[in-house]
Amino acid sequence: MRIFRNVVSELIQPFKPDTVYALVGGSGTGKSYKAKLIAARFGLRAIIDDGLLIQADKILAGHSAKSEQSFLGAVRVALFDDKEHRDEIARKIKRYHIRRILILGTSEKMVMRIASRLQLPPPSKIIRIEDISTEDEIALAVKSRQIEGKHVIPVAAAEVRKLDPKIFSGGIRFRFHRLNPLSLLRKDNKVVEKSIVQPEFSKQNRLHVSEAAIAKLAVSCIAGLDGAIVVKKISIAADSRGYKLTITIDIPSDAQSASGTPLTKRVDGLQKSIIDAVESTTGTFIEEANIIIDKVTERVPG
Repeated sequence: MRIFRNVVSELIQPFKPDTVYALVGGSGTGKSYKAKLIAARFGLRAIIDDGLLIQADKILAGHSAKSEQSFLGAVRVALFDDKEHRDEIARKIKRYHIRRILILGTSEKMVMRIASRLQLPPPSKIIRIEDISTEDEIALAVKSRQIEGKHVIPVAAAEVRKLDPKIFSGGIRFRFHRLNPLSLLRKDNKVVEKSIVQPEFSKQNRLHVSEAAIAKLAVSCIAGLDGAIVVKKISIAADSRGYKLTITIDIPSDAQSASGTPLTKRVDGLQKSIIDAVESTTGTFIEEANIIIDKVTERVPG
């Protein structure tokens, strides 16, 4: 009777993964190279990396961001912007009853967004590439990415050739040892395969989003929300995880009474609108958008 109830419960209740981990690091720092080792260590059955759902050495679903012709297109694939793409991944996760998943991303914000879009639980553990790789390993990976345009995909060479032979550049095979829990004296040997690829977008001129373009978008967004807000200064800092904006403004004293919204909430809304506008237009990540009110002014009648 208990078995029957369990079967009925599974048929009625939709299947959902229960454990999600994330591996976070800047672009080109070697996340994909380390992904299988992390998955094996924590018993994670599948990896989500650059638009692909990967299990063992096989691609179960998705299409690679590295096949995109433009960098912006690659970003959108990696973020699962397309509903059909998201649905395909979700169906495979359900079909194969994958309960434990590793998501790769350049920032916490990115992996949270991917989890949300795929209707997965938020990552319960976030591992940073700096915690599992040496400075020399990261520097070597970054050099390979910047100079040679090479990326690693944690799947066998045959899978990449089936997926998109144009981007295939080479394969890697290595063996690692892990202690067999059934015997303290015996170790299991495991051969891990990875593929080296050269994305289509890296063969062409990579899209460069200038800081001036980001500043212009931010100013345009603010003007659209309230033309009386004066932008006095915008500072932009960039790193491998995205951009950090600091925006100094003068804001009318009636900004609160005009909308019926407290000034602090108006500023919060302004921050969110700027982040959404820049990210959706450029495909870049805005880690922070800090707004400093320099002066509260009187609104000029117009």
